[in-house]
Amino acid sequence: MGTEQTFVIVGAGLAGAKAAQTLREEGFTGQVILCGEEAERPYERPPLSKGYLQGTEERAKIFVHDEGWYADNSVDLRVSAAVTGLDLAAHQIELDGGERVGYDKLLLAPGASPRPLRVPGADLDGVYLLRKVGDADRLGEALRAGGRVTVVGAGWIGLETAAAARGHGCAVTVVEPQPAPLYVALGQEMGEFFAAAHRAQGVELRLGSGVTEIHGEGGKVSAVVLDDGTRLPSDTVIVGVGAAPNTALAERAGLAVDDGILVDESLRTADPDVYAAGDVASARHPRYGRHLRVEHWSNALHSGPAAARAMLGQDVTYDRIPYFFTDQYDIGMEFLGWFPPGGYDRVVTRGDVEGQAFHAFWLAGDRVVAGMHVNRWDEGIAPVEELIRSGKPLD
Repeated sequence: MGTEQTFVIVGAGLAGAKAAQTLREEGFTGQVILCGEEAERPYERPPLSKGYLQGTEERAKIFVHDEGWYADNSVDLRVSAAVTGLDLAAHQIELDGGERVGYDKLLLAPGASPRPLRVPGADLDGVYLLRKVGDADRLGEALRAGGRVTVVGAGWIGLETAAAARGHGCAVTVVEPQPAPLYVALGQEMGEFFAAAHRAQGVELRLGSGVTEIHGEGGKVSAVVLDDGTRLPSDTVIVGVGAAPNTALAERAGLAVDDGILVDESLRTADPDVYAAGDVASARHPRYGRHLRVEHWSNALHSGPAAARAMLGQDVTYDRIPYFFTDQYDIGMEFLGWFPPGGYDRVVTRGDVEGQAFHAFWLAGDRVVAGMHVNRWDEGIAPVEELIRSGKPLD
């Protein structure tokens, strides 16, 4: 199958690496070229804010495949190979060195980049964004040195890095403009559960607060200034204010972009030979009747292979319900579902919330639209998916 064809994958992260693996597993014998801008072979990003940053997970464990896998499976892995151009008419990409590579089918999986904090002093030494393994190496070194850490943003990355910083013995303050951590993802009720968990570990939360400036001395961060004038002395600042999809290549080529590269239910763009997967893809979701862009490990893990099968001409409908997981202190959590802002009426819990072992269900009317469990690994997330897919009311 496909002996004479060349399939090119832009983005050597989890989605791209799993797409390459799937092409081979599905019997594609043509050329597979996997281009990544980093010097490392493909690796998984969740450990960067969890086990690897905490020092409990070895570097060797983060990689998607063993070093020899790419050669053994005839995958032409090109590291330190940023793709700077895409010519849809010519069916070619251009690498930063000027080389042009032709393709029959193309998968765009370049991921997303952390949004910078656009305030004076954000470029000072000691201010960290976390996306690449090198970022985690440098941040881990800073946390091991101890001191005062200010985390800007109480989303997944912010809270996980706050937990890692406390694990290293740092004094931690989290600054968040919303009224609760994880407010957009989980809403007020379960946001307050995570707020209580962090306060119990000695983290100071500054909710309803924004950052106006970062002060430094000798080029190194010394304090974070809040919008009410409060000055937080800081040795390290971690910025976790969201990520922006890496859509520039697609935009310049003329592909449709709206908070991600727009793709259909089979992850194909308007160009029939170009697909997108992972953090960068805004895919039409058959269940929700709208485009969704999901930034998480699970989406990269599953959408890369789905796109690969679609590239091979298989009939693919990518309809996985968005899934997230987090590890913070002794809390292991899995979340499944989706709702727009304000898209639920109430949250119902089953189990011991104070004891950090429970299920929570988000309801719109009597229908479960999302759910999570905390430390309930016997039942896990399966009952949540069953309730969402069946549309049955919660007992």
